[in-house]
Amino acid sequence: MSGDAAKPVRVRRKVRVVSRRRRRVENTLVAYSFIAPNFLGFAVFTLGPILFAFALAFMHWDGSNPIKFAGLDNFWRLFEDRAFIAAFWNTIVYTVVSVPLTLACALGLAMLLNQKIVGRDFFRTAMFFPYVASLVAVAVVWNMIFNPEMGPVNMLLYTLGLDPKDMPGWAADRHWAMVTVILFGVWKSMGYYMVIYLAGLQGINSELYEAAGLDGANAWQKFRHVTLPQLAPTTFFVTVMLTIQSFKVFDQVYMITQGGPGTSTLVLVYHIYNEAFISWDLGYSSMIALVLFFLVLAVTVIQFRRQKED
Repeated sequence: MSGDAAKPVRVRRKVRVVSRRRRRVENTLVAYSFIAPNFLGFAVFTLGPILFAFALAFMHWDGSNPIKFAGLDNFWRLFEDRAFIAAFWNTIVYTVVSVPLTLACALGLAMLLNQKIVGRDFFRTAMFFPYVASLVAVAVVWNMIFNPEMGPVNMLLYTLGLDPKDMPGWAADRHWAMVTVILFGVWKSMGYYMVIYLAGLQGINSELYEAAGLDGANAWQKFRHVTLPQLAPTTFFVTVMLTIQSFKVFDQVYMITQGGPGTSTLVLVYHIYNEAFISWDLGYSSMIALVLFFLVLAVTVIQFRRQKED
């Protein structure tokens, strides 16, 4: 009788276990149903093309004829391609110069506009506007401002006494074209990162500044020993985002110089565009994209490791 009485208890326990598992499965299916559309879109339009590009880097294909296996031919071709070598070093130069310059300008603007000054909201909006403005319109205005013959910048330099023969040619001069592109990139991006720094500054406890003031710290010492350490996570985030953005620079180069004069402003993404959609050498362009991918990955990993060590 005791064994017969224990059977209903076992059955009820099994029913409870089955019902719990069923609820977990149902909850899991509901959760996956919410993320499925986004995941499918990512898989079809992002992950799939990336994997296809990785495979295509070892192929010969012009987009119309059958795909042929190329092995490492596209890779060895990189070392003989002067345009790729120029684009590689131009990308490095652009990144090394533009990242710290944009970071410094964004932080300086954030600290200035974090003060209680007249028209603060207006200036915040004005500094952020270039980031959201139409790139085509901004590039046209930028080319007008830096026009070598009638631009306001060169007119100002002439007024200050600079000889017309020594005037910068800006985008039309191979020695000044990269400077023009870098200045444009810094001007367009610093407003966005200014907003991020503003959020970081407003999160710093004011008592830290009061304590530093009581210890006799001046403005520079407060900035060095309070502001910068407190902004370290924000600076790390901004640095990583700026680095990735700089390695992927394309739009301002396309709108201002088209990679010229010569190859003075040719960057990796613009070279990929030329090889893929001008020369229709999709295999070789995929190999350049693969090199760019691993370059960005390596730099990002190094930044994260240094952040952990710090």
